[in-house]
Amino acid sequence: MAEFCHIPVLPDEVTTLLKFPADKPARLIDGTLGGASHSALLLQQNPQLELLGIDRDEDALAAAEQKLAFARDRIFLRRGNYSEMFEYAEELDWETVDGILLDLGVSSPQLDRPERGFSWRFDGPLDMRMDNRSELTAARLLNRSSADELGKIFAEYGEFHGAYRLAQAIVERRESTPFGSTADLVKVCDDVLGKSRPGKLPVPTLVFQALRIAVNDELGELKKVLSGAVSHLNRGGRIAVISFHSLEDRIVKEFFRRESTECLCPPGLPVCRCGHHATLAVLTKKPVTASQKELAANKRSSCAKLRVAEKIGK
Repeated sequence: MAEFCHIPVLPDEVTTLLKFPADKPARLIDGTLGGASHSALLLQQNPQLELLGIDRDEDALAAAEQKLAFARDRIFLRRGNYSEMFEYAEELDWETVDGILLDLGVSSPQLDRPERGFSWRFDGPLDMRMDNRSELTAARLLNRSSADELGKIFAEYGEFHGAYRLAQAIVERRESTPFGSTADLVKVCDDVLGKSRPGKLPVPTLVFQALRIAVNDELGELKKVLSGAVSHLNRGGRIAVISFHSLEDRIVKEFFRRESTECLCPPGLPVCRCGHHATLAVLTKKPVTASQKELAANKRSSCAKLRVAEKIGK
């Protein structure tokens, strides 16, 4: 197994905002375990804490198992989608938990390995699967999707101009030569959209990001977890989500807003008819971002946004 080294973002903020009962056993689900840097810190600081750690990447899980060896009797690791976390919790007879942590996006080891195909900066296969057991790769998506389907992926997940123009060019190019490598896609991006201007995010970054989100159904996974999070948290339990993409952050922000609102009826109704009651108290009115010190040490923390909420009521 290649070395899996990942620098966690916002480590101090995560360990400060995720609180656990000190006088009894506590339970945390880390749905995107990665190299387990956040979880290791939390387990070290909370000797009463048990962890269910989940990741789709077998290399990440192997690295996490080594990193968490000091707490071997308090950890339970599972390979799978984090949308399945509550099923894994049920297998452990965990009806409720005291914390849920999601560190979304792609890890540094995944980005920095050409054979994974996540980065346009390295020539490698167009893979982008977080779980190599999945049949859907970026190459398969590019070579089989219609121009409209690809355009929608680029426009919604990449949020860049020329999305449908790029999609049409990809469909035309694959008629003679199917896409197989990251270099193939980068060339078409440059030909169709031009080189990125200095100071601007490189266009291939947005294209690759959009494909990765689609290949791994990242937004769908997030929505599934949020929909079940409240009912699986103990009163006072907290959910912390670190996002790196505006769409992810928007989904979390809207979920927290809805669940922290007492009534969802249209304004002007004299009596509440929706019956909705607030289930969460938002602890981060604005997303927490990296300090200047962290940015200097880890440039990839620049896009990270942390939102945390606590369960109230029953």
